[in-house]
Amino acid sequence: MTLQASQLACARGKRTLFDAVDFEVGPGEALQVLGRNGSGKTSLLRVLAGLSEPLRGEVRWQAHSLSHWGSDFNRGLVYLGHHAAVKDELTATENLRTHAALAGSPCTHGEAEAALASLGLTSRAHLPVRVLSQGQRRRVALARLALQPARLAILDEPFNALDQESVEVLRQLLDRQLAQGAVVVYTTHQGQTLSATRHHTLQLGEVH
Repeated sequence: MTLQASQLACARGKRTLFDAVDFEVGPGEALQVLGRNGSGKTSLLRVLAGLSEPLRGEVRWQAHSLSHWGSDFNRGLVYLGHHAAVKDELTATENLRTHAALAGSPCTHGEAEAALASLGLTSRAHLPVRVLSQGQRRRVALARLALQPARLAILDEPFNALDQESVEVLRQLLDRQLAQGAVVVYTTHQGQTLSATRHHTLQLGEVH
């Protein structure tokens, strides 16, 4: 399971955010994307997750372009953007089960509750997400990492809005995914480093 980027470029309006980005991240490896605000970190993650098209270049997963995989690319993919992407009217458990089903890996009610418990959400599992704090909503989304092995995790500032205990739990979850062969791509301002077999960094800068 290898994620590759070849000559990737991305623009916002008439401004090119980055150009000629190349990298390869293999099983058990992590890529931390660095750059100041406006350098295109979030845009790059969206391209890697198949949510946006690049201006130029190609993303390949297991040696094939993302277009080759179609909806199958989402199987084993955990993507977390700036927003938690949870539905306010559903409970934490229902949100987790819905995400699992959409990713092609349905889970039981008990499995969802256990995943939420690992992130300290036992007492919140049956509450509508709309009543949860920002940090709790974030933990509901991150509980997807506790359900089952991911093939690819793409995470935009995953440690934001978490208390120190939750930060440590998340770091352990990501380390476990890496030990099981996942590819992890992430951004963070929190100074967290993951225990990967190889840890890559990619520095993005504004292109004029």
